Amino acid sequence: MSGQIDSDVVGGVQTVRIVRPDKRGAVTQEMYLALTAAFTAAEADPSVRIIRVCGAGGAFTAGNDLDDFLAGGALRPDGPTMGFLRTVPRSTKLLVAEVDGPAVGIGTTLLLHCDLVYATERSKLGLPFVNLGVVPEFGSSLLLPRRVGPAAAARLVYFGEPFGAAEAARLGIVTEVLADAEALTARVDDRIAALLAQPPLALAASRALLHDPQDTELLERVELEGRIFAERLESEESRAAIAARMPGLVRRPGA
Repeated sequence: MSGQIDSDVVGGVQTVRIVRPDKRGAVTQEMYLALTAAFTAAEADPSVRIIRVCGAGGAFTAGNDLDDFLAGGALRPDGPTMGFLRTVPRSTKLLVAEVDGPAVGIGTTLLLHCDLVYATERSKLGLPFVNLGVVPEFGSSLLLPRRVGPAAAARLVYFGEPFGAAEAARLGIVTEVLADAEALTARVDDRIAALLAQPPLALAASRALLHDPQDTELLERVELEGRIFAERLESEESRAAIAARMPGLVRRPGA
């Protein structure tokens, strides 16, 4: 398990925490491996009923660590990123997200797979894929229109502009907005306790109906997006877009 991904199980809840506050929770390939291991362990553990995903130090995740991501092979079919993107949609556990601070790129698309999302007022979401010359990932090109409608999905994807927790709640991406990190944690604690008090088999069956782990359309979309994303990432257009937005980022040879 990566030191930047903490995972522990207490009372039927597996908490998976992204701990990289100095980089606003930006995710590396090593962290994707650890995330996949944590979700896989939760799926295999019959005592786990809920996976709680959160960040640390005022950040959920600012998205992929582009310096690491551009090192090459980040989206190869057998690589760490695709491993994680395939694992989460197949989860049968309830997913509860606790969001404080930036939730960008993968930080937003992950929320589309969650059953419940709680966020602080200061949280900022965003889907800056087109801005970087690539395309949406994690099945979000399918899930986002389902969730917010085609018009809102187009606006969020095509412009890639950041949006706050209040708008995310209005769109149905966020369940509830809390004043600050303390109120957020207290509310998530309360809601998880309420979930654990529900009849377990009925709750699990209801979750399977709302989030079908065998949704072949979603799983196929994850693969399609991954292939197109990888192609776009190698394009001159994407390289120019990334260089324009992040001039200090040096692409490695062959990346």
